[in-house]
Amino acid sequence: MRYRITHRTEYRSVEAVSVGHNEAWLTPRNTPTQRCLNHQIEVSPGPSIIMTRTDYFQNTTTQFAFNQGYHELVVTSVNDVEVLAPIPAETLEPTWESVRDTVRAHETEEDFTALEFVFNSPRCRVNAEFAEYAMSSFPPGGLIRECIADLMKRFHDDFQYDSTATTVSTPVEQVFRIRRGVCQDFAHLLISMLRSIGIPARYVSGYLRTLPPPGKPRLVGADASHAWMSVYCGAWGWIDIDPTNNQFTSTDHITIAWGRDYTDVAPLKGVYIGGSSPQLLVSVDVAEVAPAA
Repeated sequence: MRYRITHRTEYRSVEAVSVGHNEAWLTPRNTPTQRCLNHQIEVSPGPSIIMTRTDYFQNTTTQFAFNQGYHELVVTSVNDVEVLAPIPAETLEPTWESVRDTVRAHETEEDFTALEFVFNSPRCRVNAEFAEYAMSSFPPGGLIRECIADLMKRFHDDFQYDSTATTVSTPVEQVFRIRRGVCQDFAHLLISMLRSIGIPARYVSGYLRTLPPPGKPRLVGADASHAWMSVYCGAWGWIDIDPTNNQFTSTDHITIAWGRDYTDVAPLKGVYIGGSSPQLLVSVDVAEVAPAA
């Protein structure tokens, strides 16, 4: 499956921003099931400095800064991406306890790399209440993928998508209490639950292709950024799941970046001096394109 993704972010300010420094996570990763065929990012007005770097988690980030004033900032990212079907595992499915125990021992490079995703992070917390909820899906000797699927289904049944219930800074403890939130909240909370029982889990930022209702035209720019999570499954590697939609990810999911939580991979963030009454407008378009002849 091939896609062209156009992500446009526009900031407007009544008074001029005098100085600004920004960082963007808008370049798709290359993975065993995904290839970034082309990436372009355009910043208007032209920044004083712009550069790319690779962050700690091997994501590509774009940094840019302004030493002159502006009233409007527009960042447009255009990506051509090919997404392939998941590769079937060639080994027996491990139990969840074996994954937990081998990560604790971290005798292999893969286990050692996964180990850092079992601890607290700014948006994901380890606690006994989360562990108790998760353990109902993790019986002794349970196979890791089956356990994850059961937890995800229970979670989907118990929690309701509600875009008015939370903000970008709502803590996971509150999301757990109110049983409502959005994709970012659900990813953070399920990550917290898995980490609380010793299973490494990380946050994934990206896009999800959406289809219009039957008989309705596709609306350009009506898509949105999406968040899901990835679970370390020992010999089976990392498996991505989308708790918002109760599914293992498919060729409809396009990965941009991953980290401990949202704070590591926000699509666009920064600091600035000046400005007033800011407005933020975001549009995302995920369009399927035919493979090149």
